Amino acid sequence: MKNVMSNKTAIILYVLPSLLLVLFLIYIPIALTGYYGLMDWSGVGQMKFIGLENYKKLIHDKLFWESTWHSVLLALFSVLSLIGYLIVSLILASKIKGGNLFRKIYIIPMLMSSVAIAQLWIKIFDPMNGLINSLLSMFGIKETPLWLADPNMALYSVFIPIVWQYAGFYIIIMYAALINVPQELIEAARIDGANAFQIAYKIKVPLISGVLKVLVILAVVGSLKYFDLIYVMTGGGPGHATEVIASYMYKEAFGKFNFGYGSAIGFGLLILSMGATWMIQKMLRVNQE
Repeated sequence: MKNVMSNKTAIILYVLPSLLLVLFLIYIPIALTGYYGLMDWSGVGQMKFIGLENYKKLIHDKLFWESTWHSVLLALFSVLSLIGYLIVSLILASKIKGGNLFRKIYIIPMLMSSVAIAQLWIKIFDPMNGLINSLLSMFGIKETPLWLADPNMALYSVFIPIVWQYAGFYIIIMYAALINVPQELIEAARIDGANAFQIAYKIKVPLISGVLKVLVILAVVGSLKYFDLIYVMTGGGPGHATEVIASYMYKEAFGKFNFGYGSAIGFGLLILSMGATWMIQKMLRVNQE
């Protein structure tokens, strides 16, 4: 009996630090965010309790729903990008010539800060001297796009560096999963006459489906809460053409010092992310069944 009790005590002592970290770094801040959303507060001074007014305002806020739509578009764009990452990973896992060099190159964006990446792509998208417009001019295109200044193009323009930034992260995870696929299955498929496409589609991809499901959830949730690169590149502009939920929350809380409404936006983002995660898991479970 004493040994059982001592084992339980040891387990509690080992687990307790992690539980406290999760409690103080995740659950308590979430609860405080929801609580601050019930307040009229500038960030300093006394808070005024206003009940659900901030949340009612949030429901009828057109700019919030516009920024939510932009975040959803980014999530869809990120999920579609996983197809391209998967193709690259399949090619790398097939041990092509020069694969080792390419595996080193695609890691580079992961080593750069979001601010550095934003500044790099601002130069690339520059309408006068940027790399893209310079190439278009070489091909005789006189009216080159205003990538970050055109409200109709700015949102999709900032999606490009985001996909480039996280390419290495997703590719390296997919590649690690693919190289662990049993070679016996691949060799047996080749003996049966399967080509490279059939091996990839019917053997490799199904065997790493668990990893792909996790990456889909990471892509969606990461896109919904994305902030830094968009804010540095456009600040949510022109107008609110590239406004996402996180940038709108930042402006309300730290730009207008409306911490109560900013907290309500943050809590809305949490609910949206949880709902998206639940929906994706349910869809993937249905497809699996």
